Amino acid sequence: MNGLYALKPWYADRLSGFRATLVRREVSPDTLTAAGVASAAGAAAALAWLPTGLSALPVAVLLAARLAFANLDGALARDTGRTTRRGAVLNELGDRAADLLVLTGFLALAPLWLVAAAGLAAALPSWVSLAGAAAGAPRRNGGPVGKTERCLLVVVAAASGWAVPVLAVIAVGSLLTAAVRLTWLWRELA
Repeated sequence: MNGLYALKPWYADRLSGFRATLVRREVSPDTLTAAGVASAAGAAAALAWLPTGLSALPVAVLLAARLAFANLDGALARDTGRTTRRGAVLNELGDRAADLLVLTGFLALAPLWLVAAAGLAAALPSWVSLAGAAAGAPRRNGGPVGKTERCLLVVVAAASGWAVPVLAVIAVGSLLTAAVRLTWLWRELA
């Protein structure tokens, strides 16, 4: 059950021309990680400060950029031979920061406890995947409510104003995603 993550190879192929330009210009993968975090912060600001409906387009564009940068930073590091353990840590920290920053945009729209619950739940699938990788299992991504699905749900909230239901879906769906990954991981490590 990979969800929208199954589209990653197709998406990476669409970005290949841009990636080649980044290689030629010797852009640092760390710069792309930072750009992904900045895009997430911009999406959060648009969600919080722009009226419902009007926020949908900037939120969608900024979250598409966030996903593109998340895809490109590691690919660029591999393409240029600049993969490092430090870069891998920075990539993971950037991804988690971006995930949490996006959800802070809901603080203007929903109760703090629900935003916090969604934020904690949204971090769980990655924690499970990282724990599995640390134990020697292949990294597991995707799931019913992975990173891409969460971004899509935030756009739905920006377009509709359904902040509370969307946060509830993110929280429950992220818990389900973590459970699916943990079940797979448990079998893999048996």
